[in-house]
Amino acid sequence: MRTAVSMDGLTKAYGRKLALAGVTLEIDRGITGLLGPNGAGKTTLMRMLATVLRPSGGALRLLDRDPRDTGERTEIRRRLGYLPQDPGFHQHFTAFEFVDYIATLKEWVDRDARHAEVRRVLRAVSLDEVAHRRIRALSGGMRRRVALAQALLGSPELLVLDEPTAGLDPQQRLQFRELVSDAAESSAVVLSTHQTEDVAALCSRVVALRDGAVAFDGSPAALADLARGRVWVSDMRDAGATVAWRTGDGAHRHVGAAPAGARIVEPTLEDGYLMLLGTAALPAVAA
Repeated sequence: MRTAVSMDGLTKAYGRKLALAGVTLEIDRGITGLLGPNGAGKTTLMRMLATVLRPSGGALRLLDRDPRDTGERTEIRRRLGYLPQDPGFHQHFTAFEFVDYIATLKEWVDRDARHAEVRRVLRAVSLDEVAHRRIRALSGGMRRRVALAQALLGSPELLVLDEPTAGLDPQQRLQFRELVSDAAESSAVVLSTHQTEDVAALCSRVVALRDGAVAFDGSPAALADLARGRVWVSDMRDAGATVAWRTGDGAHRHVGAAPAGARIVEPTLEDGYLMLLGTAALPAVAA
């Protein structure tokens, strides 16, 4: 598969505020998880990958095409699936009608083939039994799955998912993981989320943004290793920890500079991510 996404020095400015500050990445087939605190530039970057926003500077190619060119942008959109953070719905549409509408916009002109594909993606997200119910009558989790269904239309080569598991219950999140892992066999998937457990479960690569720049680019295991030797548990909260919380069994888990004699435990991806965000002097890391 050709390189799905190529970014070189990508920037985006909103007035004097720089939302992206020179991002350089290449993304191929598989699942890449995008992490970062609010305001780090994740949604800005995702909207660029979806051809919704144009960069202020730098170079961007999607599926070996230039999204600045009108014709090439149309060609990208035929091969792109996009789940925005806040999808807009036509409230009077049924789930079937909405997904069918999006399929029409994607130029599925053959009615029988289009309807078969709409039924396929609705069935994939377990909405076939409510396909003809109006979206305004669906729960928040069901609406999220309608949005996911339209992103899966046509088995896109590039799948851009912004907070895809928001509002899903545990069973639905497991189903989502199965769907996305299957899609990644033949597609490039970029998944932006605050759910570090989804990244740990799905992604072979993690990119973390901080202040519009890449702070980490590597495997989930490498991100967890940033906290190796820096995660400990004790009966009392340690005021010197970068972050600490009381767990369900009553012990306190700490991330930071461990004191002498501390009971060190194995770090998780979330621990490494917290360490990355909590250490202001930590330079960009590639692993």
